[in-house]
Amino acid sequence: MTPITIIGAGLGGLTLARVLHVHGIASTVYEADASADARTQGGMLDIHDHNGQLALKEAGLFDEFRRIIHEGGEAMRVLDPRGAVLFDEPDNGGGRRPEVHRGELRRLLLDSLPAGTVQWGHKVTAVHALGDGRHAVTFANGSTVTTSLLVGADGAWSRIRPLLSDARPEYVGISFIETYLFNADARHPASAKAVGGGAMLALTPGKGIQAHRETNGVLHTYVALTRPREWIAGIDFANPKAAKARVAAEFDGWAPALTALITDGERDLVPRTIHTLPPGHRWERVPGVTLLGDAAHLMPPSGEGANLAMYDGAELGKAIAAHRGDLEAALAEYEEPMFTRSANEAADAETLHRLCFGDNAPHGLIDFFTGSASTSAPPTAGDARGGSIRP
Repeated sequence: MTPITIIGAGLGGLTLARVLHVHGIASTVYEADASADARTQGGMLDIHDHNGQLALKEAGLFDEFRRIIHEGGEAMRVLDPRGAVLFDEPDNGGGRRPEVHRGELRRLLLDSLPAGTVQWGHKVTAVHALGDGRHAVTFANGSTVTTSLLVGADGAWSRIRPLLSDARPEYVGISFIETYLFNADARHPASAKAVGGGAMLALTPGKGIQAHRETNGVLHTYVALTRPREWIAGIDFANPKAAKARVAAEFDGWAPALTALITDGERDLVPRTIHTLPPGHRWERVPGVTLLGDAAHLMPPSGEGANLAMYDGAELGKAIAAHRGDLEAALAEYEEPMFTRSANEAADAETLHRLCFGDNAPHGLIDFFTGSASTSAPPTAGDARGGSIRP
């Protein structure tokens, strides 16, 4: 039997495994990917001082984290469709939301774990409750593990969630379409200038072109479109030229430096339909199983997803360490505060998306930044600066 089984080697699951290791508690992480490098790990993340950074401190990795920060990445600007700058805030070096690359942060966590902690190539195909809080997990490779504690850290489409909840992710009506420009200062100078040193948002009601400067002159673009899922599915993304033309046509008349972030993309466009779990998603305590991160509280991108997952992992690890021998007490102590903070963050995420893509975009967002917003429920912990509406 494996005492603690974590499904999913994302940032949340790895943080949990690391905090447990710091406290001398063994765990095993099972991941569907064949290896750590089986797929790309997304772009930049802003790691917040009130949750993500606290998790890294609990993991004993804060100093190492400071060494992978992308200096200058907290800069943020808002443009209009003509490319005029409406709001521009430089990186002041304060460190409240420093930027790091997701892949580098994941590698930091992986390298901090004992060899063999992560078992690659283990895709969950079935989970069964055995009674007394024990569960059996079956993988596509034919292996099975029995565990006293099963933690679903396996994202939006979690295979562990059905043990606790009937909730399923629902499409929120907006999709992000992703691509990259490389060596942008030399090869795409107009777009590089428009983006600036950190995050750039060019927004109008219902849509926008967003980009973030990554290391080595990379511009990472996220096009946002409020469209039915069928409209997105109707684009032939297998035909890169046609797909770029179709998406760029939604921004006819916009500044060439902005539309070039789509048409000059040097990787095929990748659509990402945005889903959410019901607001305030929670469940009754079920012995021997719990969730963290998107598996527990999927919400629209707000800059809090990775931060919340890491904080969940750290808080769960601390609770297990504090209640050695009483897993149910640990899970109860972890879940109730997690339900509260995730509900609050989900409300903030909804408000943020209204500011970014609602009828008053982008002026509502700028008013929020400048302190003149009249919204009754402005984002608080999930401060929208730093390119944090990235998925």
